[in-house]
Amino acid sequence: MDVLLYIGLFIISLAVLLFASDKFIDSAESIGLSFGISPFIIGVTIVAFGTSLPELATSVAGVLNGNSDVVLGNVVGSNITNIAMVLGLVAVVVKQIDLEYNIWHVDMPFLWGSAFILYFICQDQQITMAESFILLAGIVIFLSYSFNSTDDDKDNRPSVNWITYMWLIVGGILVSLSADYTIYAMSELSAMAGVPTEIIALTVVAIGTSLPEAIVSLNAAKKGKTSIAVGNVLGSNIFNTYVVTGIASLFGPIAISNNIVTFGIPFMIAMTILFGLASNNKKITRWEGVLLLFFYVFFLINNIESVLL
Repeated sequence: MDVLLYIGLFIISLAVLLFASDKFIDSAESIGLSFGISPFIIGVTIVAFGTSLPELATSVAGVLNGNSDVVLGNVVGSNITNIAMVLGLVAVVVKQIDLEYNIWHVDMPFLWGSAFILYFICQDQQITMAESFILLAGIVIFLSYSFNSTDDDKDNRPSVNWITYMWLIVGGILVSLSADYTIYAMSELSAMAGVPTEIIALTVVAIGTSLPEAIVSLNAAKKGKTSIAVGNVLGSNIFNTYVVTGIASLFGPIAISNNIVTFGIPFMIAMTILFGLASNNKKITRWEGVLLLFFYVFFLINNIESVLL
């Protein structure tokens, strides 16, 4: 009976997640366009920040509960998953991602910068108050550049009402809650199948924390809104590095493991560079998506081996 219960919970949660992500994307796009913001900027800001709020909440809770080691693991693991798994899946599903917006103007340099800043900050395995404010200053500068690229033609902007704003908030909340219950059901079913707890944490939970980004990006791509899908991945990683790390470190000292410094962050930087190189010609092909998925499998295997050995 327990198995059927968790299977039912998984199916219902996943259905709600798909429905909520659809409403969240549509409302975010409508609100953004009403302000003259391009679909890509909508993805890199409104959608990305909304799907990354669970990581922020989890990281702050971890610091307050004395489990600060989850913060960097959460940020680095989520950033790797967003690029290698989410972007890889999107590229494979839609065959080729065509970018209408040149992300090398502002967004990709900021993404690369965030990855290297995190690397240098974590070298002494601690994050000072000054470094926290440097990270938060980074997101302020990024947002100011992003929202400066609005369309001045106010006559052609769509109008929105309170229902659109309601769906943005309700959709975001439902995406977060349904993702949590989907992860919970997956974890319980894995445990019943005899999968070790450590492996569940590194696979099911690791993938689950990026489930909002994955579902929202895939849903956007299937609807032909690849700019929002790519913007979501890029913006989520920038948000994770600057905001999640910056805000969480204000609540207390963050424990940074040696494995994060020697393997996690360098691998994240490698994925970030690969993302930049793949998008340099304003398109990401299916084969590049397959390559990203290959790297994600390698990342998972390496983490599982580190636990088993």
